Amino acid sequence: MKLSPAARSFFRYQGFLRLPIVLEADVVTHLRETIQRHIREEIEPYRRDGHGRIVRISNVWDRDPIFQETFTRPDLLDCLADLLGPNIEFMKNRHNHATLRLRGETGDNDRPLLHRDALQWSRTIVSVVFYLEETTLENGCTHVVPGTQLLPITTSASMDVEAGEYDAQLLEQLAPLPMPRGGIAVIDGMLIHGVGVNRTESSRMSMTAGYHSVDEMVNEAPGHREVVRGSRFYLGNA
Repeated sequence: MKLSPAARSFFRYQGFLRLPIVLEADVVTHLRETIQRHIREEIEPYRRDGHGRIVRISNVWDRDPIFQETFTRPDLLDCLADLLGPNIEFMKNRHNHATLRLRGETGDNDRPLLHRDALQWSRTIVSVVFYLEETTLENGCTHVVPGTQLLPITTSASMDVEAGEYDAQLLEQLAPLPMPRGGIAVIDGMLIHGVGVNRTESSRMSMTAGYHSVDEMVNEAPGHREVVRGSRFYLGNA
């Protein structure tokens, strides 16, 4: 699976892209059942919301083979190679989780909690979201502010978008990104985005993974990254 030149250009300038890939129905079912079982059995690490409900399980890479199989499927890595180059790492310490968006999880917020996944453009990442249920405006689909990955670096060390740091007229350009069950979207880590509010009685389940180009200036292999395409190499000065 290759991305067209137009699709690659869209990602560069808009900061997000719906991939031309849909997970097979049996794969989605297997992923959902595995995630639900780990939540029922309270297998750590996980995070609870303010109501005590488990809404995220972390380190999914090491939990079950189905996760690694999904994160390294060839058609996905083919698309990522068009964005990141031939040498790709999976980031075990960024994202690497499955989440449930439940009603009432975000309290009284009436809009997505906006953030970036990376702080600076020189080492941004590609975030990949796997939608295991259909996402709509009603159940809290992802929202994006197109093109904001091109904005300057923030002055804050936080990746949350503070109202005072960004032009209010810019944030009004927030647009929903509904996705089908099994759909996959890629997001530039510098893009301002957020998950919407779930106003339904059902969950909104997804997985998020982070990918990075192999850093040719790092001599030692980071323990929290796995090469999933190509190889690791070093080009720094002696």
